[in-house]
Amino acid sequence: MGTSYHVTAYCDGRAADLPARIRDTLEAVNAEMSTYDPASTLSKFNQVPIGEWFGVSAAMIEVVEFAQTLAQRSDGAFDVTVGPLVNLFGFGPQAAPEDEPSAAEIEAARARVGHEALQWRAQPPALRRMKDLYVDLSAVAKGYGVDAVAKAIGAAGCNAHMVEIGGEVFAAGIKPSGERWRIGIETPDAVPGTSISRVVTLMDEAVATSGDYRNYIEWSGRRYSHTFDPRLGTPVAHGLASVTVIRPTTLEADGFATLLEVLGPVAGPDFAESAGLAALFIERTEAGFVTRVTSAMKPYLEGNST
Repeated sequence: MGTSYHVTAYCDGRAADLPARIRDTLEAVNAEMSTYDPASTLSKFNQVPIGEWFGVSAAMIEVVEFAQTLAQRSDGAFDVTVGPLVNLFGFGPQAAPEDEPSAAEIEAARARVGHEALQWRAQPPALRRMKDLYVDLSAVAKGYGVDAVAKAIGAAGCNAHMVEIGGEVFAAGIKPSGERWRIGIETPDAVPGTSISRVVTLMDEAVATSGDYRNYIEWSGRRYSHTFDPRLGTPVAHGLASVTVIRPTTLEADGFATLLEVLGPVAGPDFAESAGLAALFIERTEAGFVTRVTSAMKPYLEGNST
């Protein structure tokens, strides 16, 4: 998945094969949903003839169905067909271009984006493209991978565990000390692991963060985020530095965090509040960082203060 992972599990001496279970699960998800592996199921789907059904796993359908639901709920602010733009700016499998893409190149890539042209069916599970789409599941596949690993660990008898892949976390049960899991939310722009903005406490829940401060590229002194607004065809360019979301699954937390990051510092909190999402927003302003939390997030914050 192009990132690191960390697992903490309390198994009472059981599950000697746990490392192999974790590795096999991650390799299976990667083999299905990676755009970096030309032999993956997703990479093959992106090459099939337009209008032709392509058989996939039930897991892939679960991920795509959720992504399409987000696209519909947000009028296209979330869109996994944004791959042509991601690749154009150098955030995909190919190296970044030396120069900023031209307006003509952006328009050509935008013409290949559109969640309405991605179709799915559950039985038999399959996908098809109704135009020359390039599907990129990066905004949800990592979250699904966390959930898959957590399920594998739970099936091995390790009821208390924490799985983290690239900053997305699922925390199951409670620790032997009787405490909930404490997960730190990083301060944007800080050196990774050196500054925590807030701490949330979890039990059988997931947390994911989307932001503009880790993965970006610069041309002529201007920073471009890896998160794209499919409606505009360009990287997001507002002051929202990061969004953290808590949901029952990491798939959901991952997707909603990306969506809210696209919506920005005004529409994002409004959407989250109306949808009852537990979300924390950190906006970069001239006066410094400004934090805003939804009503549903407050019970999760350590100290229960805003």
